[in-house]
Amino acid sequence: MPKITKRAITAAEPAAKDYFLWDDSIPAFAVRVWPSGRKVYVIHYRSGGRMRRYTIGQHGSPWTADLAREEAIKVLARVHDGENPADVRAEERRSMRVKEFGKRFLEEYVDIHLKPTTQAEYKRSVDLFIVPKFGSWRVADITRADIADFHGEQRHIPYQANRTLGVISKMFSLADLWGIRADGINPCRGVRRYKEEKRERYLTGEEYARLGATLDATEDMPEAVWAIRLLALTGCRLREIQTLQWDHVYLDHAELRLPDSKTGAKIVQLGQAAVEVLKSILRVKDNPYVITGRKKGGHLTDLQKPWRRIRKAAGLDGVRIHDLRHSFASDALEMGADLTMIGRMLGHSDIKTTARYAHLKRENVRISTDKVAERISTVLSGRKDPSAEADAPVEGIAQEATTAIAA
Repeated sequence: MPKITKRAITAAEPAAKDYFLWDDSIPAFAVRVWPSGRKVYVIHYRSGGRMRRYTIGQHGSPWTADLAREEAIKVLARVHDGENPADVRAEERRSMRVKEFGKRFLEEYVDIHLKPTTQAEYKRSVDLFIVPKFGSWRVADITRADIADFHGEQRHIPYQANRTLGVISKMFSLADLWGIRADGINPCRGVRRYKEEKRERYLTGEEYARLGATLDATEDMPEAVWAIRLLALTGCRLREIQTLQWDHVYLDHAELRLPDSKTGAKIVQLGQAAVEVLKSILRVKDNPYVITGRKKGGHLTDLQKPWRRIRKAAGLDGVRIHDLRHSFASDALEMGADLTMIGRMLGHSDIKTTARYAHLKRENVRISTDKVAERISTVLSGRKDPSAEADAPVEGIAQEATTAIAA
């Protein structure tokens, strides 16, 4: 292995997994390169019959290659004298402050393992809520009572309070894994989350008609109109349509093949109406996106502003873009699709997410059961059933009722 120098470190490119560059003059000395691009000087040594890893520091100010090599020599000398620097460092970790730990949490976990949209949510919770409250506290000193008080202070913003609780809970799980807390206790455990009222808004046929008429009359922002039509006709999430690329569109197969979404790669089946919308969209040269934005080669980044204008013109005040997705699911249920099928259409990874529409399904079953029961009641009472065929046997009607109730 070559000698670790500034040039060698600069040339080291991040990979899918972290890896080590070993120094040829000090075999125990290395640079660890993280997928995020972060580069850290470390040494490996044996103590007490076990291999240990000691982190010197991150490449950059103040740790240059030469200073890190000098520090490695000093640490290895301490090891030779029988000292275990990792134990000393463990004690230092247990005295780490939340502000410092939050930075490590974002760099070594959030930036590597989470999707960009989720990264933004986590960073917001850390920067705006967690660090301002606990920044100067030792991670090891925070108790369940402290977390409960913190959660209680945010009761006026219950949704954000619950998201922040989830983030700090993950932080403490990693604090235990990384040796920053030694008690094995996550102080967030047992803190009860606030009840969240899930908004369920579904467009009626008349509201769809008003929206369609408004879209037809909107001529000055075609990209927004195309995006809204696709959202209504596919049930896709906003970001899935905003970042949709032509390479993901397979019109001959009537499907979108998304390489990444909130739940990973997925295939979206397209109805003919959605296919016709995609065929009507003009492709922009040197731009891979279906819904293009103002920036050359980029996609439309803000659909909220045009949506507010369109919904106002359509008389749909209070309707969110995401309600188009809910409405798609509601209409599918009304037409007889079961929850499992709806989950596949919407790209849900967990059937529990789709279960929020269960009350709509129950309503459809109730209506159907009421119709069947009325039909049987008509036959039992000797009255003529105008909806039944003249020769329809009562047994067939009973079987229909049994099937509807079982569903």
